[in-house]
Amino acid sequence: MTTTTDQTDDIVLEARGVTKHFPVRRTGRDLVARHRRTVHAVDDVSLQLRRGTVTALVGESGSGKSTVARLLSQLYPLTEGEIRLDGKAVKAGRGRSFRSYVRQVQLIFQDPFASLNPVHTVRYHLTRSLKIHGREATGTELAALLERVQLTPAAQYLDKFPHELSGGQRQRVAIARALGADPKVLLADEPVSMLDVSIRLGVLNLLRDLKERFRLAILYITHDIASARYFADTTLVMYAGRIVEGGDSETVTQRPAHPYTQLLIASAPDPDRVVAEEEQEETGSGEPPSLIAPPAGCRFHPRCPKAMERCRTELPPRFDLADGQWAACWLYADDATATDDHEKEAAK
Repeated sequence: MTTTTDQTDDIVLEARGVTKHFPVRRTGRDLVARHRRTVHAVDDVSLQLRRGTVTALVGESGSGKSTVARLLSQLYPLTEGEIRLDGKAVKAGRGRSFRSYVRQVQLIFQDPFASLNPVHTVRYHLTRSLKIHGREATGTELAALLERVQLTPAAQYLDKFPHELSGGQRQRVAIARALGADPKVLLADEPVSMLDVSIRLGVLNLLRDLKERFRLAILYITHDIASARYFADTTLVMYAGRIVEGGDSETVTQRPAHPYTQLLIASAPDPDRVVAEEEQEETGSGEPPSLIAPPAGCRFHPRCPKAMERCRTELPPRFDLADGQWAACWLYADDATATDDHEKEAAK
């Protein structure tokens, strides 16, 4: 049995109360008022990435998932909160400190064509990655990187340009480039959403294999909660800049606690599911709230079919449920224990 100490030692990257607000760009009208307005992209997000595990961050477009990835990769400065790498608080900045950080934490972008320079070959991209991170860029090393992402024989790919590769091959090259740093953490920002459905599973299986072989900690960002169940060990659900539910992927996807998670699962296509008209009315409706002026209380309450008066005025804390699952929802105020993320960490 794994002890609490061992589990703590397995934490590679951690976010504590991470917050990111973007100021709204001023225009010629009402300069003073606009100067004070901000987009609340991410508010008080805490998560842990552990060695040899995949954590999925799920939510609809605009929920703040990609902003979390960019905060963890130190591409954006924090408004509030703390990022810890191997138990130590880090603020990478730029220059040598940033390079040292990204050697351990690599970001894989959503669009493999846009993330690769179209005027350079695969050989150039991989060579540059190895050299930047102080490794020898020999033919053997280049071939080894391509072999890790199942592009063999290497000679067939090294001198090709991105436009000569398929979407899946380009994403594999992008993953190989990230592996050139020999990282501990991969932040995969919707890595298969722009690929053909027929090849998505192959890329996810590749990431799973890399996780197991090199004990990588992977953050898998997606809007597809079904793939999170297949690929991830832990799933966190994000709505309007806040994480509203978390737990084991099987539990979260099969027994969703938060009404938003229930809505996400209900919206996933299922040809075997027949939904009655009255049941459709219970799934909620409307658009996500403006993050310039987010609603008070629970941010999901304007769309929630189970909203109570309390939801409109009070922000729900995290309520711990069975089997390690938790939800930030007032529905569980009477039969679960409220736990502040920071207090729980301090108690470990």
